[in-house]
Amino acid sequence: MAQRAGSADLPLHHGHVPRWLSQRMARLGAVVTQAIVHEYGRDEFLRRLSHPFWFQSFGAVMGMDWHSSGITTSVIGALKRGLAPLEGELGLHVCGGRGKHSRETPGELIRIGQRKGFDGEQLARSSRLVAKVDSAAVQDGFDLYLHGFIVADDGKWVVVQQGMKGDARQARRYHWLSEGLESFLDDPHAAIDGKRQGNIVNLADHRAQASRRAQVEMLGSLGPDGIVAEVGRIEGRPVEAEAPAQPMLPHLVMPEHHDVRPKDVMLRRLHGALAAAADTAPGDFTELLLVPGVGARTVKSLAMVAEVIHGAPHRFADPARFSMAHGGKDGHPFPVPLKVYDETIKVLKSAVGKARLGNEEEMAAIRRLDAQARRLEGTATGPSLDAFIAEERRLSPLYGGRTVMDDVSPNRARKGA
Repeated sequence: MAQRAGSADLPLHHGHVPRWLSQRMARLGAVVTQAIVHEYGRDEFLRRLSHPFWFQSFGAVMGMDWHSSGITTSVIGALKRGLAPLEGELGLHVCGGRGKHSRETPGELIRIGQRKGFDGEQLARSSRLVAKVDSAAVQDGFDLYLHGFIVADDGKWVVVQQGMKGDARQARRYHWLSEGLESFLDDPHAAIDGKRQGNIVNLADHRAQASRRAQVEMLGSLGPDGIVAEVGRIEGRPVEAEAPAQPMLPHLVMPEHHDVRPKDVMLRRLHGALAAAADTAPGDFTELLLVPGVGARTVKSLAMVAEVIHGAPHRFADPARFSMAHGGKDGHPFPVPLKVYDETIKVLKSAVGKARLGNEEEMAAIRRLDAQARRLEGTATGPSLDAFIAEERRLSPLYGGRTVMDDVSPNRARKGA
């Protein structure tokens, strides 16, 4: 049975992803996917997408707003663009998206099934059922507006979809994983991300089986008038004892504030990544990777990207930390350092490309960088979070720092778009 992985609060965030960032997100998303599939296999990549903490961290390391609902749309979009040319290599297909694209999902699945030989009609039915469960069986006040369906050549899939509650300015993300899924109605979610807002109607809970059965029986035997009479009869009846609550799950709280604050980051893990980068950079690490032009700042970003590739699920409880790799498009925690971003992609593409040909040296170096960060985080010291961010902002022009605000400035030369 698929297990719920946790939940999170996601402030509803409006805005757009500029072209200069969306193109880089597609490239970084594609090469990180290639690295995970190479190291751990396709099934593991699907599991990662079904984990809400990892998903949020993945979006943060791409330069998106670390705390917001916009990560969902942008990550699904980036993967759809970035993985399309790699479908033959990876055997992964990204369907759906936001708005009208979500409604095209069943047709996309049928066409892919015809090409790849799996039952696209059955997957289209699964897509519709997933959407119906989260919009009708789970009545939590959130209206679905995004449905992303990622399917592998062998028919395994993951769904990430999102609903919004506009008046509360909140979004809720739902994660589904086909692995171990036995029922669409008995605790099927890998995770539901969203603010706990009191009791909801959840007919997809295994404890609601009796209620679902009774509803069907009442419709068949009583009819509308009989149901109205039955409701009147039970009014005033003492409330029965509730079923035992489900075990507590990890709950990731995404705050309203946009700036990254010390409480949002596990500083010892950030110090571990910085110490690992300092221990191996700039000389011997760049020589090992054989990629010219990579400096110490890029190695710091690589240390956090390496954790996205290799890290265990429990290490993603503070997605804000991963925004320290490539900043954020709105300038929080600092402008997106385009030169560093491009070098990160360059290193990863080189490592993945050579690994496919049997040369694992560069991939092994990235693996060691992650392992070194974990070894050092218990003893490493470093700057405060505020000092680290202040230094990144000071050096931002040197790294080609850019935000969406720069796009509307008449004095900004639109380079790197």
